[in-house]
Amino acid sequence: MHGDETVGREILLHLIDFLVTSYGRDPVITRLLNNTRVHIMPSMNPDGFEATKVPDCYYTRGRYNRNGEDLNRNFPDAFENNSAKIQPETRAVMDWIKNETFVLSANLHGGALVASYTFDNGNPVTGSLKGYSRSPDDDVFIHLAKTYSSNHASMYKGMGCDNRQTFPEGITNGYSWYQLEGGMQDYNYVWGQCFEITLELSCCKYPPEDQLGKFWRDNKVALIEYIKQVHLGVKGQVTDKNGNPIPNAIVEAKGRPHVCPYRTNEQGEYFLLLLPGTYVINATVPGFKSMLKTVEIPDNTGNFSALKQDFSFPEVSAKISSRVASCPKTPLYQELTRASAAVKPTIHVLALMTIMLAIFK
Repeated sequence: MHGDETVGREILLHLIDFLVTSYGRDPVITRLLNNTRVHIMPSMNPDGFEATKVPDCYYTRGRYNRNGEDLNRNFPDAFENNSAKIQPETRAVMDWIKNETFVLSANLHGGALVASYTFDNGNPVTGSLKGYSRSPDDDVFIHLAKTYSSNHASMYKGMGCDNRQTFPEGITNGYSWYQLEGGMQDYNYVWGQCFEITLELSCCKYPPEDQLGKFWRDNKVALIEYIKQVHLGVKGQVTDKNGNPIPNAIVEAKGRPHVCPYRTNEQGEYFLLLLPGTYVINATVPGFKSMLKTVEIPDNTGNFSALKQDFSFPEVSAKISSRVASCPKTPLYQELTRASAAVKPTIHVLALMTIMLAIFK
């Protein structure tokens, strides 16, 4: 994302080479690619990379794009209005997210050594007053971050890059580290229905060329193990009485409501990343009775296939199955906070009225 943070760019090129040369030779990589669509974007900010004329471990103007904008502060934010003008690179990525059914992703950075997970921003609804901004899928995000750090050569040690900063087990909640508005990982989770973490891969942002090979070796296993996690949880298809797919049906795990409900794609497919356990999956087609199914989710990452659970709505016909639904790119959590605040005075008024009635009696 940042042009002067070059390690991620380099190891993704190595990853592409490793995947295509290992396919058909390595049974694990072959099964992984036979069962997984993998998209790799080595650089989101090529102009920033080209602008970095003098390598520096700490900071250069190459962090920003040609217009001087930080792309990881440029996305719509779920907690506050982001006044930054959306850049061409950001818009391209937003369109990419909209047109694909991404389930799991990571964005790569340098300047630290840690796996950071959503939320990067927060408010009292997500627990920010306690210094931690918790998503409904916090347990899954912790697992994803630990999967990467524990398979990295040294990230799991949590040593950080100096004596002032340590990260237990090599992971951190983004907000606990520092508050960030307009970040990509929060955008992906809220509006892209995609679980994304931020990987900080090197203390030095632009290290010497002779160190790049070691960075690839340090991250190789972690990258593969992380990709496997896309097969966590449950997936399936929602169809009508004729077996036609129903797009935009809401499918959520009970007790894990997303502020922008997760919906099926054009093929009626849904994907929910969940840790092994028992869950109630709720499928809803607007205007019709919801369908609940209890599922026991195993750890299927080694089999490269999440548990499959389909839903068929016999009363739904294809004529009404293509209703368009989407969440506005507005601070949804800010609106949720206002809604909560609007309810609280009512409780106080009721309590006051009860006390007054008791006094009058």
